[in-house]
Amino acid sequence: MPTRKVTRRQWLKRSAALAAGVGAAAAAPVVMPARAFGAADAVRIGVIGIRLRGGQLVDQFRRLPGVRVTAICDADTALFAGQLKKFDSGEEKVAAHVDFRRILDDPRIDAVAIASPDHWHALMTVWACQAGKDVYVEKPVSYNISEGRKMVEAARTHKRIVQTGTQNRSDTGLKAALAYLAEGPIGRMRLGLGFDFTGRRSIGTVDGPQPIPETVNYDLFRGPAPLVPLLRKTFHYDWHWFWDTGTGDCGNRGVHTFDMLRWFTGQKALPPRVVSIGGRFGWDDNGETPNTQITLFAYEPVPIIWEMTSLPRRQVDRQEDRFRGNRASMMFDFEGGYLCGHRGGARVHAWDHKLIRAFKGDGGGTHYANFIDAVRSRKDEDLQADILEGHLSSALCHLANVSYLLGRHRPTDAVKEAVGDHPVLGPALEDLLGNLTHNGVDLAKIRPTHGATLTLDTEKERFVGEAADWANMYLERTYRRPFVMPENV
Repeated sequence: MPTRKVTRRQWLKRSAALAAGVGAAAAAPVVMPARAFGAADAVRIGVIGIRLRGGQLVDQFRRLPGVRVTAICDADTALFAGQLKKFDSGEEKVAAHVDFRRILDDPRIDAVAIASPDHWHALMTVWACQAGKDVYVEKPVSYNISEGRKMVEAARTHKRIVQTGTQNRSDTGLKAALAYLAEGPIGRMRLGLGFDFTGRRSIGTVDGPQPIPETVNYDLFRGPAPLVPLLRKTFHYDWHWFWDTGTGDCGNRGVHTFDMLRWFTGQKALPPRVVSIGGRFGWDDNGETPNTQITLFAYEPVPIIWEMTSLPRRQVDRQEDRFRGNRASMMFDFEGGYLCGHRGGARVHAWDHKLIRAFKGDGGGTHYANFIDAVRSRKDEDLQADILEGHLSSALCHLANVSYLLGRHRPTDAVKEAVGDHPVLGPALEDLLGNLTHNGVDLAKIRPTHGATLTLDTEKERFVGEAADWANMYLERTYRRPFVMPENV
């Protein structure tokens, strides 16, 4: 859609009008009882956020027997036409809303599927639970650790079924590989490695506030985030790379990897320590989140290391050299071999690289049906990815980012000296720096961010020890009224 240039005065006037227009309806929905399902009853779903992932969710749920998509919602009305075309047969009547609270107010809707920007996930989920709706919520489920725990509490308090969009948990190959490893064929697990190499491009720069598309209700789009001018060229998607609304590729891609790593290592809590190193290198743009990042989650007895870069990778990188070209988003060292896995299956090798066993998966395509089955059974234990799992895996993203945000910009040599010969972090840092050199980054001229080493009380999900006061400030956010997380969910 075309956009128009606006002056600062016009922008402020428009924002004030938008705020006034939605303010009267902005209170959290009234708590409503859930509907009981008969065997022949259709589960009626409203999809919130319909651009990319949300449009896919519309398709996925429409394919399931006994499910009806009865409403769609987005703060950008330009997205409605493309989704409504899917219902042109006239057999399905679909409402289109700008304000998602209209979906929560509708007693005919049983569940919501949330694919909004990250900063909205938790508040939408909590309000939906209070309104008697079951929830399918995309990853990362939360914007911070406190929100994730609130989501778990809301699901349990209101007896709601809340599924996380980490569909790898439903992959048949990965489940079979995990069952195989439990038999101990290659001994004890020693290390978990995660990789997210995305190959993105710079988002560019702007010299001031940009025009907001006329089809967008910007006040609702920002929601609990500060209402500030738009400072990026592309309105959609690039919100991922700004701290007010996104969590970077740590939350965008990393959560899937973190979830698989936790799943395979059997971890059911946060790690006792975390440290992250990285930065935004090779690009001169307005993005805030790192495009290169490594994070050590010091779980015991099996530590986890995660590597991410949006820059092009070398033809032969560390894990390809070591694992003979197995492309994977997770790998595990065992005493007698290693496993390479990703969405779609896994392969187990001996240390001489001989294939021991392969497990072909299905990509987790039954994840959506699993949610509907649990909606009908009313048993959260039937879920492949209950909200508690989503909270813990999303929390790893937040831990990495908090360490990074509390870090110091240091010369490359100083970072190398501080890491030293650490058996896990050292090789990851070497890989990070090698790839920067491959991309023409002069290591002598940059100052990577060496994140704070943070210690956690894993039971209370709070930071303790050095830098704890600062780190605990990132456990919550200041909500912009009236989009405020309830104290009692």
